[in-house]
Amino acid sequence: MLQQTPVNRVLPVWTQWLERWSTPKALANAKRSEIITAWGRLGYPRRALRLHESATIIAQKFNNEVPESIEDLRSLPGVGEYTAAAIAAFAFDQPTLVLDVNIRRLFSRVIDGVEYPTSAPSQLERRLRSELIPNDGAKWAAATMELGALVCTSRDPMCSICPLINQCEWRKAGYPKSTLNRKVQAWVGTDRQCRGTIVQALRENKSQTQFQLKKHWHDDSQLERALKTLIADGLIELHMKSYRLPH
Repeated sequence: MLQQTPVNRVLPVWTQWLERWSTPKALANAKRSEIITAWGRLGYPRRALRLHESATIIAQKFNNEVPESIEDLRSLPGVGEYTAAAIAAFAFDQPTLVLDVNIRRLFSRVIDGVEYPTSAPSQLERRLRSELIPNDGAKWAAATMELGALVCTSRDPMCSICPLINQCEWRKAGYPKSTLNRKVQAWVGTDRQCRGTIVQALRENKSQTQFQLKKHWHDDSQLERALKTLIADGLIELHMKSYRLPH
């Protein structure tokens, strides 16, 4: 849920989710329509389906327990390098390399002397950051993530209270502005917004015809394109000339 979504939006949904499905097996037994509806407005609803698929595998293959090894975690749908490392660190106290945006920004300032990191970590960055993890570094990911998220923030960092103020190369260089273009992802009028509008309409109504869905979106060709991609992604289905969430 935390992939590409801030904590304040995730927390209430996560709480309700665990109250409803407290184990992987319980989640695996839920209908996909229930999963997508409970996901609400967190965005990127394919993550909900991947979580449902992962729960099914965990219940069947791993005795209803989330696996601890990076290799087993990476075998789950939707779990990539970052997510596997984060689960291993936060759930199982393993000293893994977790490189979220806050940790990367912290290290780019303190070590590299630049305001923002590149859009994606390079192999060199991974190797150099791995060398920083202490031998007993189970809490390393949490500590660096919190420092980046709460102190070394993207805008208006609180340098005066930072424990690394005297080691920060960015501060020593006079806080130079980054030359990297930080693109803000558009939302209004995009295919993503159109897809989200359709899914939300089907959360609120058991089924809708294409004519009914046109009331929710102004561009007919974009609506038709979104319907095709949503079906291809397994997020909706066509049943008796009406669209609905998958059963």
